[in-house]
Amino acid sequence: MNFFRGVMGGQTAGPQPSGAETIQKLCDRVASSTLLEDRRDAVRALKSLSKKYRMEVGTQAMDHLINILQTDRSDSEILGYALDTLYNVISNDEEEEQDESEDENAQKQADDLGTQFTEKFIQDPEHITLLLTLLEEFDFHVRWPGVKLLTALLKNQGVQVQGIILVSPMGVSRLMDLLADSREVIRNDGLLLLQQLTKGNAAIQKIVAFENAFERLLDIITEEGSSDGGIVVEDCLLLLLNLLKNNSSNQNFFKEGSYIQRMKPWFEVGDDNSGWSAQKVTNLHLMLQLVRVMVSPVNSPGATASCQKCMYQCGLLQQLCTILMATGVPADILTETINTVSEVIRGSQVNQDYFTSVNAPSNPPRPAIVVLLMSMVNERQPFVLRCAVLYCFQCFLYKNQKGQGEIVATLLPSTIDANSISAGQLLCGGLFSADSLSNWCAAVALAHTLQDNLTQKEQLLRVQLATSLGKPPVSLLQQCTNILSQGSKVQTRVGLLMLLCTWISNCPIAVTHFLHNQDNVPFLTAQISENLGEDERLVQGLCALLLGICIYYNDNSLENYTKEKLKQLIEKRIGKENFVEKLGFITKHELYSRAALKPQPIFPSPEQMLFDHEFTRLVKELEGLITKAVHKSSEEEKKEEEVKKTLEQHDNIVTQYKELIREQDVQIQELKEKVSSMTTQTEQLQATVSQQQSQIQQHKDQYNILKLKLGKENQSQSSQGDTQVNGLQTEELAQLREELEELRRQQKLLQTQLSEKDVQIDSLKSAAQAAEGPAGSDNTEILQELEALKNQVQTHLAEISHLKAERQELLRRAEAGVKPSNTAPPSDSSSDAAKAELENRLAAQTAEMERLKESRSGLEQQLAAATSTAAILQTEKSKLQTEVQESKKEQDDLLMLLADQDQKIHSLKQKLKDLGETVEDEDDLRDQTSDEDDEDEN
Repeated sequence: MNFFRGVMGGQTAGPQPSGAETIQKLCDRVASSTLLEDRRDAVRALKSLSKKYRMEVGTQAMDHLINILQTDRSDSEILGYALDTLYNVISNDEEEEQDESEDENAQKQADDLGTQFTEKFIQDPEHITLLLTLLEEFDFHVRWPGVKLLTALLKNQGVQVQGIILVSPMGVSRLMDLLADSREVIRNDGLLLLQQLTKGNAAIQKIVAFENAFERLLDIITEEGSSDGGIVVEDCLLLLLNLLKNNSSNQNFFKEGSYIQRMKPWFEVGDDNSGWSAQKVTNLHLMLQLVRVMVSPVNSPGATASCQKCMYQCGLLQQLCTILMATGVPADILTETINTVSEVIRGSQVNQDYFTSVNAPSNPPRPAIVVLLMSMVNERQPFVLRCAVLYCFQCFLYKNQKGQGEIVATLLPSTIDANSISAGQLLCGGLFSADSLSNWCAAVALAHTLQDNLTQKEQLLRVQLATSLGKPPVSLLQQCTNILSQGSKVQTRVGLLMLLCTWISNCPIAVTHFLHNQDNVPFLTAQISENLGEDERLVQGLCALLLGICIYYNDNSLENYTKEKLKQLIEKRIGKENFVEKLGFITKHELYSRAALKPQPIFPSPEQMLFDHEFTRLVKELEGLITKAVHKSSEEEKKEEEVKKTLEQHDNIVTQYKELIREQDVQIQELKEKVSSMTTQTEQLQATVSQQQSQIQQHKDQYNILKLKLGKENQSQSSQGDTQVNGLQTEELAQLREELEELRRQQKLLQTQLSEKDVQIDSLKSAAQAAEGPAGSDNTEILQELEALKNQVQTHLAEISHLKAERQELLRRAEAGVKPSNTAPPSDSSSDAAKAELENRLAAQTAEMERLKESRSGLEQQLAAATSTAAILQTEKSKLQTEVQESKKEQDDLLMLLADQDQKIHSLKQKLKDLGETVEDEDDLRDQTSDEDDEDEN
């Protein structure tokens, strides 16, 4: 142990060993010691020396330290010392702090040293796998230095280490577990590790995203206070940017997981926006960049449109516009917010319409577009802010013909409001101001109001400007050429030339207006033919482009400036080769390719603000066409015009035929759907008819059973004889009278119902006789059965009437005391017997009447059910007959439509044959087949 005391600073006698010698002895002790404590002390000593003697420790001790990681896994303390030592050797962070005052060579040597040791460590991929395994240890003294070491390795040799981790089983998943660690130090350093791990590797980015990274990161951002949070929020946002930027798969996963909606609370700022901390500005800046990543113009149009729609629906766009119009927002945040809003509305009609409705909180309220344009043409505003406003205006007009029309309308005489400032007035003011940057921005903004919009190009020709008091107004087109000819700054002239080229391209009327001014063509030819300096070469190229557009889109309506005369003028005054050379100056300019990369105008300084992105697309489209047009002779021009007209006519005819065939295809499809629907309905109706026929058969069976029952009851009633009554008690007579009255009322009610049923049956008979179809015979049978049932009911009523009459006769005799004729007065015994017999007879008749009542009630129910069934069947039959007639009519119409289509197709084929097209129709194929069959028979 005395050795370690010497190393750690104890006093020993004799000369002190050098650092390299001490490190060598420590390495020997690590390799040879059998006691864990000795090895632990030796590794701790190496750790203390690793910063001062980085080269020596890295060279001599690295293999021993790696061996410690492999063999002493059970002791967390020695593992922590070994990992810390390796981190000190490999990491360049400490060296950067120490070498701030040293020269760049020393710093470069330190960086190279870290790279060399990293390469040595990763020579064996198993070392990275070992490190990933150690990260699973929960012990703080192992996990934290392991995270720092792996982060340093990724910083020094990111691509190689990423490749090893990617092929390591569950390698990325182990690292994702760091975000769930309850110890903030490990979680925060885990964020830094994942930042390095996901840089530039799409495969790892996808794995991390699908390991639920978005959910965890957004939760951490919320827990840490969102935009008001600290450095941890910044680290989370940087990691999110790594995962989403240029990774369409992760962007789609982020959108589908409804994570865009969780971004809205980030941008909820209060009324008091003074005193923002630097960290809050950084956080909000990164949050805005994250929104822009999702709607970047470089993304696929479909994905961008989907994210734009989601941002509008969840209120994120509205929240950004609130920041845009808020007061006290720092300038760089305001600039980035303008850029973000620009890309959220770019090409989205719904979002652009919403942006039109946004007003600034002023008195009176002004549209946000007007307020932003006021900043753009104000030379006192920061340059980056003016560029951002121009980008916002361009994005507002991108694929937005409605917005273009609204801006141009503010310049027309009929819509100018003298009491308010409009967007058109601001653009004209900027176009003719003394500030060249305002001239350029206003010219480019006006050019975007005309982009791919022929109607607005023609409308802008109507704009008149008042130049000075007492002088007639001049057109906007003329005023632009006047300023151009006055020899203003290069930036102003470039902006005006880009506006004029965009304005008259693909608009023959605007070309005619431009050529109508006699001074324009001589000015352009003079500019192109002169040999000017480097600064003027771009202006010469743009003048050549403008003159070439006048040739290519010339409709020869002006006799002095036809296509041919303009080409002759170029040949005499400039020379064709010289003209083409000057035209090429545009694309050869160093700033042209930079502007062609992205739609957003990003320039290091105002002086380099020369090209617009959309204008570079126009140049790319027209340069070759103008070159060919200038070199063509008049005869070639005429032939090309004739061919062009012929092709246009042919294309028009083909287009008409295509439209006709497309319409007929749609009609055929609709007819097919109708036939399919009718077939389904027919099958359903057939099933309904079958079901009803089955029900009718069941009713028939029930009716036959009832008939049999009624027949037996009638026979039993006919076998009973009549009896006489006499000597009945007063109470019994009163009861009989009440029953008689009740039977009379029931008889009248039954007769009334029977009369109503007769009327219904007669109407059903007449309807059944008039009806046709398969249901007619069934209805006739039902009506016949109903008639028989009615007869039976009448028979029962007659029997009831007979019983009533007999009972009435008995009551009359009983009241009058009439005795049977030809008989002597009965004795007491015979009188009692006769009375008993009469009572029995009366009881039997009463029971019989009750039974008849019940039978009659049952028959009435059966009659009502049968009548209801007949009515339902009659209604269904009527519906079926109507539907059958409609189906027949639709089928006839379908056949007529198909015949009409066949005729039209035949006519179209004949026209195509007349045009020289080869068309094989069914008749030709049949004739060909028959000819081949004849040849085979011969």
